[in-house]
Order: sequence, then C-alpha cells, then structure tokens
Amino acid sequence: MTRESPESDASTSSRYIPLRESPEAGVGNLFYSKSHLGTPLMKRKHPEPQPVLTSLYILCMYILFKGAHYVDRDRPVDLQGHDTSLKSTSQSKSSLRSMYFVERFLGEGTFGKVAKCTNLSTNEEVAIKIIKNGFNDTAKDEIKALTEISKLDAHKYSLVKFVEWFHYNSHVCIVFEMLDHSLFDFMNDRSSLPLFLHEIRAIAWQLLISLKGLKSINLVHCDIKLDNIMLVNQVSEPFRVKLIDFGLASKTTDIQMGTRLQNICFRAPEVILGLPLDERLDMWTVGYVLALLYTGFYILPRDSEFNIIRTMVEMQGMPDNECLDQGLYTNKFFTKTEENSKVAWKLDTPEQQSKKTGEQVKDKLDCWSFDNLKDVYYKQTKIKEVEQLIDLLKRMLEVDPNKRISPNDALRHPFFNLEKKTPKTSKPQKPVAVEVHQQPEAKEVPSVPQGPAPNPQERSSNKNKKSLVQQQKAEKRKAPAASRKRTNSDRQSQDAENSWQMEAAVKKKRKS
Repeated sequence: MTRESPESDASTSSRYIPLRESPEAGVGNLFYSKSHLGTPLMKRKHPEPQPVLTSLYILCMYILFKGAHYVDRDRPVDLQGHDTSLKSTSQSKSSLRSMYFVERFLGEGTFGKVAKCTNLSTNEEVAIKIIKNGFNDTAKDEIKALTEISKLDAHKYSLVKFVEWFHYNSHVCIVFEMLDHSLFDFMNDRSSLPLFLHEIRAIAWQLLISLKGLKSINLVHCDIKLDNIMLVNQVSEPFRVKLIDFGLASKTTDIQMGTRLQNICFRAPEVILGLPLDERLDMWTVGYVLALLYTGFYILPRDSEFNIIRTMVEMQGMPDNECLDQGLYTNKFFTKTEENSKVAWKLDTPEQQSKKTGEQVKDKLDCWSFDNLKDVYYKQTKIKEVEQLIDLLKRMLEVDPNKRISPNDALRHPFFNLEKKTPKTSKPQKPVAVEVHQQPEAKEVPSVPQGPAPNPQERSSNKNKKSLVQQQKAEKRKAPAASRKRTNSDRQSQDAENSWQMEAAVKKKRKS
C-alpha cells in the first residue's frame, strides 16, 4: 500500500488547485453554505468592483467560481456519482446558512487551493481549502480525520479548528480557522537562523500536547513537518502554533506495515525499515522538527534512505536484532551475518549497498553526534538547558519505536522543568468560534498540564549575540525568499543547498 504524493518523495500537504474566477466572481465573490449540503439554489453577482487580474489568472479562476451558491449541508453528498457515505459533520437542523466573501488566495498545489474568506454572518476570517476534482478520496479521508479531531478541544491541544465542509460547483470545500503562516515560511523568512531555547521549548510543549491529544483518540497525523505547523498570530501570540493538514491522518488500527509515508526529509526510521506503524512515528517527526529549529539545518542526509539509516546508526547505535527482524525492508540496508555462532544483522558497507542497488554510494559521510549538537548553541551559559534539550531529542529520535519516549513522559522531561520558578506569561485568549458549524461535543480527555514559562532574560531581539554559525549563514542567505506558492518538493529541494551551507559552517567551527 503506497500513500506517497504524485511528487517525488514528497507526501501530501497544503496543496490547492487554482480557483475559478471571472470578472463576476472569484476574488470579491460571494458563495454560500446552508444547513443542508448538495443543492445549489441560486447564483448572484457581487456588486463590488473586481480587482484587475491577468488574463491567464482570470481564465484559471473561471474554471471554478461562476457565481454564488446556497449549499445543503444535511443531505448525503455524492462525491463520485454513487458514494453517499460521506456526510456533513454538522448535526444542526436549523436553517442557518453561511455566506463567505472571497478575499484572496493563499496557496496552491497538486490537490487544490486555499482562499482567505470572510464569513459575512459573523465577520470572521476563515481559510477555505478547495479540493480538486478527482481527489475525493483524499477529501473524504481528511474530513473523517477532522471529525475525529472535533472530539478534542482544538485550542487546548494546538490543533487547527475545523469549522465545516460543503460542496461548491462539485468541489469539496473544507473551512478552517484563519492562521498566520507556517514554520517553514517563518524559518525561510529569517534565513533559517536557529531559534532560542525558550522559543523551542514553547513550540515543543505545544506539539507534545498535540501528540497527547491525538493519541487519546488513536489518530496518527503521518505528515508532520515545518509546512504543517502553523503560527497562530506571531504578533499577538508569539510562537503559539497549531498542527494542520490531516489529509494523511489515519487511525492506528488502519495503518498497514510497509506503507510509504512522509517526505524523505522527515521520514521516520520505522517507515524506512517497514516496521509496525502507529502514533510513535509522529513523536520521531516532532523530534526531528525541533532539531531543525535548534540547528537551522537538517541533521540527517536527504539523498537516500540508506544514508539516512547509516547516519541514524552512527548517531544512535545499531537497533536490536528483535527490532530489525520485524522490518519488511530491513534486508535493503542490513545483511544477516554469523559471528561466534550467533546470527545478527549488520549494516551494509557502501560496497555491499552498491551491489544491492546498482548505484554508487559514498564511502564516508559526515555524521553528527548528539554531543556535537551541544556546540551549536551560541550561549554557553545555557549549557545545562542545551544538554536537557539534546537529551530530549535523543529520546524522541530513538530508532526503535519501542524505546522512544511517549508524549506524557516527554512533557515531564527536565527540559520543561528548568524555569518553573519564573513568572508565567498570561494565557492566550481563546479565539472566537466561527458560528457556522455545530461540532460534536468534546470528549473528556486527561487534563493538560500548564506549559513552562518562557525565560524573560532570553529574547530573540538580541541581535548582537549571534553565533559564528548565524553569521556564516547570514552572509550566505542574501537571496530573496522563495514564493510561498511553489510546491513542497520544490521548496525543500531549493532549501537543501543553503541548509548544507549552514551545516558546513558549524562543522568548521567544531573542528577549529
């Protein structure tokens, strides 16, 4: 079973098709959803003047939006001409309808496009994800996952708030709360300069709370990466984040061994080795995201799965034979050998791997150790906190899922207990709910402990304390930020060269 995206080695994320727009519709267009789904009742032109658009863009937009629709949200939806099993999550029987005004388009990709809209009945800004025709199964899977997530408190568990979904011109539209921008864009805008410890701590705590919530409903995200972690509002709520894009999310009982998941940059070892898959793969990916935020670059290779496993073994040591015996793909990277009358797995040499694949393999790799990562942070007075963070990362990035730390244990890690005596910041206000969808009542879940307080003495605005790593990177990062509308595979491949330049600078410092 394969669940990789059409893009090379890249999983699904926030990808959106071009919306249709004509001089009467698109940006500045009104469209509706009613408490029933599926029956268009009328079309309406908006009297406001329309923005000037290129003829090509108008042609692309004309394909989708040609007027305003009322949409029935209680009737079963015919997604493929015969499948009526997917129904609206709304349980309301009222006649309330939602009218959305299309403000602008935020991003696009293989599977659809997202638009910033205003709900005119509540004056709330929302993001509407429009799924391209032909990807109805993807839409169905995401809506089922979002229905499960609706059992949780989205604000408490740092998950994107799902408002409603409806049909518009035969396209499935999913409505979410409006957020700021992704960690990928945030890091790109700051030239991938590493974050401060208190910033990493804040993000780590929230993501671990997210994993705890998802585990309580037996759901696995399966595609956590920088693109799918959104800042809520970096101005009013610095480093408040939420997890988005549940298009690949699955129940733990539904994930089959050997399923190909995740972009290769964030691929967990159990996916590579073909081990049993469950919520623990999300823990590994969150750990890798935190390592990226701490260093400013990827600490593992991205050119081949063998080099990834090779580096993992160098950093963490050989996994137990019992673990490797379970892997469907273990023999792609390891060979069983007999030593002292004992049979054990041994990592292939570059020569052995070349014979297996027919491709040239590098003889040597520059591998990081967790001790080396301690030298990355610029402020040596923070060495105790750095050591605690590295220890947490080591436990999160454990190759054997059975030895990997759990969300509950991670939340009790000393990294989050170092500053308990410092004053706590005020709790962010709960965002106003968009009153267009009556979600199921939240299921009772274990209480969530309060997050650690940030260190008031450590601030990102202190520009005079950049490390050698940051200075080297700043000099090499003068090219303008890439457009947010490129596909994820293009974005990550373009980011690769700069990321390795950053790594080279750190290694140079380490050897000096």
